[in-house]
Amino acid sequence: MSDWGGLAWLVVLLAANAFFVGAEFAVISARRSQIEPRAERGSRAAKTALYAMEHATLMLATSQLGITICSLLILNVSEPAIHHLLAVPMHALGWPDGAVDVVSFVIALLVVSFLHVVFGEMVPKNLAFSVPDRAVLLLAPPLVWVSKVFMPVIWLLNAAANGVLRLFRVEPKNEAASTFTLDEVATIVSQSRREGVLMDTAGTVTAAVEFTDKKARDVAVPLGDLVTLPQSTTPDDIEKAVARYGFSRYVIVDDEDVPIGYVHLKDILRSSEGPDADTKVLEPIPAKRIHHMVPVQEDTDLEDALAVMRRAGRHLAKVRDAAGETTAVLFLEDILEELVGEVQDATRRVRGH
Repeated sequence: MSDWGGLAWLVVLLAANAFFVGAEFAVISARRSQIEPRAERGSRAAKTALYAMEHATLMLATSQLGITICSLLILNVSEPAIHHLLAVPMHALGWPDGAVDVVSFVIALLVVSFLHVVFGEMVPKNLAFSVPDRAVLLLAPPLVWVSKVFMPVIWLLNAAANGVLRLFRVEPKNEAASTFTLDEVATIVSQSRREGVLMDTAGTVTAAVEFTDKKARDVAVPLGDLVTLPQSTTPDDIEKAVARYGFSRYVIVDDEDVPIGYVHLKDILRSSEGPDADTKVLEPIPAKRIHHMVPVQEDTDLEDALAVMRRAGRHLAKVRDAAGETTAVLFLEDILEELVGEVQDATRRVRGH
């Protein structure tokens, strides 16, 4: 092989090494959520990329095989070429053969190491990290093709690697992780806000993440802080309470101050309509106008409590302790405030329940 032919092979092998390195990191770094929509629209490259991401260990074995072969060949083809190119001027300077061999080898090692590390490793690696979704669409198809051509060898290498992992009681995975725990999502949101990628000025995203950590007791209003009305309450009393407190819903309690349900202003207005309205407004609220409250435990997850209230079609729930005693009342409005911020009652004039 001529000296210039050896240098040409050096360029080819560096490019091949860069391809395998870039493909390896692209398969690991690409986001499935960005690739799946393209695949659903019929993109063949995206479908192949998804296949590569779902068979990540095979793709990594293919990349490592390619990187290893390229790395071994690079010095073998470059050292003779660089040695011959340097030998002529060194002999012309009267250097002995031993010195020429040593100096040319050192120079070849330094030059090839620099080119290999920078152009064969770091550039493709950083490129794949910077634009992983675009990189995987470009590099995954040829990588999958190489894996199929050398499937027997790659399967053997992958099986050997998985066998070693199992000896250490580690179960190998074929697919790159694409799901996150709640704590990981919270960290992602926090980091994205710091980097200016995610704008969450209202705190809605953060609240949604924190929402799943809260229990019914964290949001419920203790009985002592409630504005309650007795069973003997009349529509006229409700109207006066609305004028005084500004709420549209009121908890009804029995003689022992235990909540038995709640009433809504619109229901009271309906019950006092008709020709005998003047009489009705002074009579106790009909039992059918009192909505029962669904029970939830104090340690019930807030999202589960919300689901219970939605299924029952109730805006209020009574919160019980371990002994079954009602200790607080949970308002749908307060649950929603945990997600979207302050929610004002349409008739509310003062703060409080």
